[in-house]
Amino acid sequence: MPGVQQVAPFNQREQWEKRMSDVKKVVLAYSGGLDTSVILKWLQDVYQCEVVTFTADLGQDEELEPARQKALQFGIKPENIFIDDLREEFVRDFVFPMFRANAIYEGEYLLGTSIARPLIAKRQIEIAVQTGAEAIAHGATGKGNDQVRFELGAYALKPDIRIIAPWREWDLLSREKMLAYAEQHGIPVEMKRGTKSPYSMDANLLHISYEGGVLEDPWNEPEEPMWRWSVSPEKAPDQPLYLELSYRNGDIVAIDGEALTPAAVLLKLNQLGGAHGIGRLDLVENRYVGMKSRGCYETPGGTIMLKAHRAMESLTLDREVAHLKDDLMPRYASLVYNGYWWSPERRMLQTMIDASQAPVNGTVRVKLYKGNVIIAGRKSDDSLFDMNIATFEDDAGAYDQKDAGGFIKLNALRMRIAALKGRK
Repeated sequence: MPGVQQVAPFNQREQWEKRMSDVKKVVLAYSGGLDTSVILKWLQDVYQCEVVTFTADLGQDEELEPARQKALQFGIKPENIFIDDLREEFVRDFVFPMFRANAIYEGEYLLGTSIARPLIAKRQIEIAVQTGAEAIAHGATGKGNDQVRFELGAYALKPDIRIIAPWREWDLLSREKMLAYAEQHGIPVEMKRGTKSPYSMDANLLHISYEGGVLEDPWNEPEEPMWRWSVSPEKAPDQPLYLELSYRNGDIVAIDGEALTPAAVLLKLNQLGGAHGIGRLDLVENRYVGMKSRGCYETPGGTIMLKAHRAMESLTLDREVAHLKDDLMPRYASLVYNGYWWSPERRMLQTMIDASQAPVNGTVRVKLYKGNVIIAGRKSDDSLFDMNIATFEDDAGAYDQKDAGGFIKLNALRMRIAALKGRK
């Protein structure tokens, strides 16, 4: 129209290129596998920035040195390659605090993948600060929970960090395109072209997970060769194994009298539990991003820990404290699952939970038998269980049973009034 100034259209491409030019150095969470190797090269080509690689050893039982060699092949400076052993920190500062809460998502999932992400985010931000990087990058897809967990953690720890999520930016949205990109750029691929890994797997000291392949149909039973850490309950030993787990402030500190570090505790329980068919789970869960997902998990050590910790608490926690913890647990578990480990509300809950664990000391005896964790005994110097009161025999006046009548009548008063008024 005459007299009206024309406004140039918003150029999205120019804005994106400006954003890319602002990134001089990025810290990539790097496994050395196909996806993150493609991402490394893509960052160099598209963002034309210096890349720092970070590989976390969380007990995934894989050789991590090849990740260093691959990074070197891409021209990454040796001082920009970080391979960090985080196993003790992982169990001590993340797994153990979560198990003090008895956290379990949707009644079954022991949060093995979820609890690893805040530690990876923490260390990635530390490296970004140390190396002067403006951005971090990860290989999580735009359909999964991990993108949320990584990025919520990163923003909580460094609000001004730039985050690059290639799966939300590039057009390499199929395995065929990724393989073609890898071939074009000389990226080593362990599997031959045209084949497909049967499962997407994630492992750390707490668990190993399986998704994809035949598992995408919830009607399909998992194939026995899929499981890596455990024998089937049918093939487990015919003789049970007894263990004594010693607790201090809610954490296991010894097994059968042998003092162990947190990581060593979990490693040993994984080995013993897996040998007795413990810890398998087949679950359809609700992802935070809105879809349902079917996954299978092996968490032998965690399964033992949850059962034993609740047994220890049953002896040592006040009734209302225990019930309050149970009321809050689903909220705590959802916070961990959805990526809010670094949120103020999770920290607040953790302070309360940790305070409750002061009397959770003693020993729990468990029996492992063909996929089952059976409590065989528990004892504690901080026990609130009084045999003189709880006995079915003569309690010598420790408890006057006549008092129960008045107690019941008082608690029934509101229901009696409602009944008299004819209300149901």
